Amino acid sequence: MKVIHVHAAGIDVGSRSHYVAVGQDPEDVSEFGVYSRDHQQMIDWLNERSVTTIAMESTGNYWQTLFSALQGAGFEVLLVNGNQIKNVKGKTDVRDCQWIQRLHSLGLLRGSFLPSADIEKLRHYQRHRNWLVEQCSKMSNKMQKSLRLMNMRLDVALNDIMGKSGRRIIESIIGGERDGEQLASMIDGRVKKSKQEVAAALSGEWKEELLFELRDCFELYELYQQKMEQTDEQIALLLQAMVTPGQECPDQIRRVQKRHGKNQPRFDLSSLSCAYLGVDLFAIDGVSHTTVSGFISEVGLDIYKFGSAKRFVNWLRLAPNNKISGGKVLSSRTPKGKHPLGIMLRNAANSVGLRKSGTLKSFFNRIAYKKGRAAAITATARKLAVIIWNMVVKKQAFAPLDETTYTQKIRIATIAGIKKKMRKLNLSPSDLAMI
Repeated sequence: MKVIHVHAAGIDVGSRSHYVAVGQDPEDVSEFGVYSRDHQQMIDWLNERSVTTIAMESTGNYWQTLFSALQGAGFEVLLVNGNQIKNVKGKTDVRDCQWIQRLHSLGLLRGSFLPSADIEKLRHYQRHRNWLVEQCSKMSNKMQKSLRLMNMRLDVALNDIMGKSGRRIIESIIGGERDGEQLASMIDGRVKKSKQEVAAALSGEWKEELLFELRDCFELYELYQQKMEQTDEQIALLLQAMVTPGQECPDQIRRVQKRHGKNQPRFDLSSLSCAYLGVDLFAIDGVSHTTVSGFISEVGLDIYKFGSAKRFVNWLRLAPNNKISGGKVLSSRTPKGKHPLGIMLRNAANSVGLRKSGTLKSFFNRIAYKKGRAAAITATARKLAVIIWNMVVKKQAFAPLDETTYTQKIRIATIAGIKKKMRKLNLSPSDLAMI
């Protein structure tokens, strides 16, 4: 095969050392450490050998600092998916880096998608915020368990023990209040259960060790909520800096206001996202604050790097992984592995399935009837990804078909499919009448 990159290098990134190859001979391989001084020694070694382009493979996050150092030194660097280089025999670190160098020199490797500096920074903030939300959920579950072990069934009386009424009651319990009727008097007027029923649910056996656990978990919950607010401030500042000065949400776009949950961002994400993207993603059925913030932090306007909606869907692991042999499709399951944004789109697709009406709801029901709910969630998530790509890249507003038009379109397609099958079987309408 013809060599495409003459001055190519391959790096097998490890947790304790990095193996670098610039050729296939033993003297063309060198091992370097993971410290900053080792990175500089690697850069000097590569410059001495006139290397211009580098491909690296890593199974963890050990590549990030090395990648930045090599890019800063002026090299063209590709981060390669491990699936592209897994066919090496007699696997060792030396053979791995040589195999990477050989494939890269022949032009057989593709670089993975990497976001721009602003999106990468926003991604760190958003993923840290997601971790804080998970910790809040764990503390809430732990408080619920402590109360349940004291037979304080606050989870039965209230839908959310960390709502407005639940927090008042827990704060009072921590403060020393033990009377059930007094605790029940703190509930909000919107609570459906009566005060007598809430008082009955709050009559239990007080245990010192469980009250200690309840107090600790509540304090941690409040701390995580405070940290979440500080993270939201950083995200808002970064989003405002990413918006072009003077750029606002276009007047012709009607921003859809959706219900604000307790763990949703504490800033106006609708206006900032609309100004940054130029379209209103909240107009899509099932898309919430979590989906929009996840899309901006994972991809944002770097979605232009995907040349088509199919490539974007494939990157999200929502496209069928067709395995064909001899013209026959052996398997069409989606590939293994979960993408963070793909998971958010699946959650949005699940919420579409819970809606009462809409074109996307009709599509969800049609797939669920044929292949089950799991397949419907994947198919709807893929459709949502295609809609988002078209909206952001082509600046198209979300304009779904009305249900009558959609039903008629499906009817026409079904009739066309039946006619095609009849022609294939050489059947006529008179043949069907005889059945």
